[in-house]
Amino acid sequence: MKFFVPLLSLLLVGSVNATQVLTSIKPIQMIVFEITKGVSEPDVLLDSTTSPHDYALKPSDVKRLKKADLIVWYGHDLEPFLEKILEQTNNHVLTISELSDVDLRTYSPEDHHDGHDGHDGHDGHDHGNHDPHFWLGMKQSIQVAKSISEKLSALDPANEKVYQTNYTNFVSKLDESNKKWRKQLAPVKKVGYYVFHDAYGYFEQDYGLNHIGEFTVSPDRKPGAKTLIEIKQTLAKEEAKCVFAEPQFSPAVIESVLRGSRAKTGQLDPLGSETAIGPDSYFNFIQSITDSFVSCLANE
Repeated sequence: MKFFVPLLSLLLVGSVNATQVLTSIKPIQMIVFEITKGVSEPDVLLDSTTSPHDYALKPSDVKRLKKADLIVWYGHDLEPFLEKILEQTNNHVLTISELSDVDLRTYSPEDHHDGHDGHDGHDGHDHGNHDPHFWLGMKQSIQVAKSISEKLSALDPANEKVYQTNYTNFVSKLDESNKKWRKQLAPVKKVGYYVFHDAYGYFEQDYGLNHIGEFTVSPDRKPGAKTLIEIKQTLAKEEAKCVFAEPQFSPAVIESVLRGSRAKTGQLDPLGSETAIGPDSYFNFIQSITDSFVSCLANE
């Protein structure tokens, strides 16, 4: 019997020692899930109803970070609360914003000088020079998935074939889904709309949507009076058919500009808070974004 327990533990070592991945936010968790299928399931640090822009780490978060074999996050411009602790950790970390082979969207100069409440965008209240919402871009999501599969293969060579096969399947399914989404969005491409904050640029570029503007570049910046007046005037002219809110933020300001307007209200969820994690969760998430656009922009 003395030899039975160690032997049993050796037999179970493959499942016990599976590489445990912790992601900062849910959209990254969804992509990692597709790559680790059959090996392990990634965990996520932030609840999907929580904004990463102003989060404060709890002691329980620190424990989870220390236990993870691999931590995947975007970087300073999206999750600044993680920067200090990740500099001090001995864990393996994948910082997406530092990957040289990911084609991140560059914010235009006017994004940083929009006059919101007199700020000029260089006071630390913006995303930096690049749009961090890469998961809403098809090419960018594939590029990040490739980096994740390569990182996992290096950390866990015993499962390299599984990671590579999962990556190939991810690319194939995304390519097929992309055709469906393009066809679905084609009838509403020219319809104007406003979003709450500038989070959908990758998706809008992929499908040629008619984004007229946003209330704020970053959700931690309140829209100024000038911006709100311009939006209200545009809505009065019926140049925009829809104004999209977000579940993470419920600004009364959107309701105020819609008064007296015939524009509809929609909701876009950039963090996928209502999408259940599991196989195909990433595809279900992007489908929900597509459906939200079509629902609000289509003719009644």
